[in-house]
Amino acid sequence: MKRLPLWKISVPVPAETEEAVGELLESVLGTPAVTWRDERTRRTVVSSYVDAPRAWSAEVRAQIEAGLTRIRQCGLTLGRTGIQVTRLRHEDWANSWKRHFRAMEFGRALLLKPSWVRRRPRAGQQVVVLDPGLSFGTGQHPTTGFCLEQIVANRSADQQQSLLDIGTGSGILAIAAVKLGYRPVEAYDFDPDAVRVARANARQNAVSRRLTIAQRDLTREPLRSVHKFDMICANLIFDLLLSERARIVNRLGPGGTLVLAGILRAQFPAVARAYHPLGLRLRVSRRQNEWQSGVFARG
Repeated sequence: MKRLPLWKISVPVPAETEEAVGELLESVLGTPAVTWRDERTRRTVVSSYVDAPRAWSAEVRAQIEAGLTRIRQCGLTLGRTGIQVTRLRHEDWANSWKRHFRAMEFGRALLLKPSWVRRRPRAGQQVVVLDPGLSFGTGQHPTTGFCLEQIVANRSADQQQSLLDIGTGSGILAIAAVKLGYRPVEAYDFDPDAVRVARANARQNAVSRRLTIAQRDLTREPLRSVHKFDMICANLIFDLLLSERARIVNRLGPGGTLVLAGILRAQFPAVARAYHPLGLRLRVSRRQNEWQSGVFARG
C-alpha cells in the first residue's frame, strides 16, 4: 500500500487562545488538533495532520486564515508567525496523531481512555471512553483534568450526590460523574454542536438514560433556581465566571462544592475575590502551565 506524505499544519499560540485555534483547525481540516508545549521555552503550538494534496490547498489555508482573523477580532492574541506547514517523513499517517492521546487515571476510581487504547481497568475502576473531536474536553487539558480529579475526590459512596456541569463541551465531566455514581446529573452548553457531541459520547458510554444534556444559555437562566446540586463544575471563560457568578452560586446546595476552571493564572485572584462575598471560600487550588483552577465551598 502506497503511503501518502503527511503535512503538519501548526499555529503558535498563547495559552488563552489554544482552545479556539484547536477548534478552528479541527473544523476546517477534519482531524483532531494536538496541543504541544515546550516547558523550557513556554512555547505552545496547536497542530493538525493532513495528507496532501487532498486535504491541504490554497483554499483551505484561506479558510484557516479567515478563522484566525475572526479570533483576533474577538480580542484574543495569536503568535506572530501565523500558519506553519511542515512536510514530515513517511509513516502510517492514518494513526500517527493518536499517539498524543493516552489513557489517564484519576485516583483509582476512574480510567479515561480513547477507544483505540486497549488498557484494562483496575478492579472496581470505572471507565470513560472518549475520542478527541470538535468539542472541548478530552481530559488532556489541565482544566478538564482538575475537574475530573475533584469529581473523583469528592464522591462519597455512602451518599446520594447530585452534579451540574455548566458548559459541558464533550460531556466528559457529566459522563464521568454518572459512572462514579452521582445522581441526578445534569449538563448543558450554549453550543448546539457541543450538545450533539456530548449526547453521542453519552450513548457511547451507555449512560444517556442516566443524565440530562441540554442546550441552554447560562446568561438567560433564572437568577435563582429551586433545584440545588451537591457539586457544580463550571469550566468556563473568565468573563462568564464573573458576570454569572450569582446564577452559578444560587444553584449550589448547602454544603455543596463548586469547581471553577478554565481560568488563566493572572485572572484567578479576581475570580476568588468575586466569589468571596457570595459566601464561598477557596479550599483547593492548582496551577499548571498558565492555568489555575479551584474548589470553593461555603463558610
